[in-house]
Amino acid sequence: MIKNARKRLISRKQELLAIMEASETDGKPVELDQSRVGRLSRMDALQGQAMAQETERRRKNELSRIATALERVESGDFGFCVSCDEEISSKRLEIDLSTALCIGCASAAAT
Repeated sequence: MIKNARKRLISRKQELLAIMEASETDGKPVELDQSRVGRLSRMDALQGQAMAQETERRRKNELSRIATALERVESGDFGFCVSCDEEISSKRLEIDLSTALCIGCASAAAT
């Protein structure tokens, strides 16, 4: 299970990095030249830029979670809650390999 988890985490990391590289220009500043672009087009461009920046932030967050999950794989702590040290259910790990909390600790943290 751990070797498979490591492979899947590395694969997802590479996938995210490729996506981020391909969409690098999406978050660049919007040109506000009123003589070339109408007001609605500028608003659309600004909205697109904001959405691209939020997507980039989420991808970076996921990369960070993947990095810490890979560290847990290497240290032998993968599959155990970082809060209470209980085993994380395999179904929860199937959904998100980078999860660091068991369902009980995740629920407690959300409230």
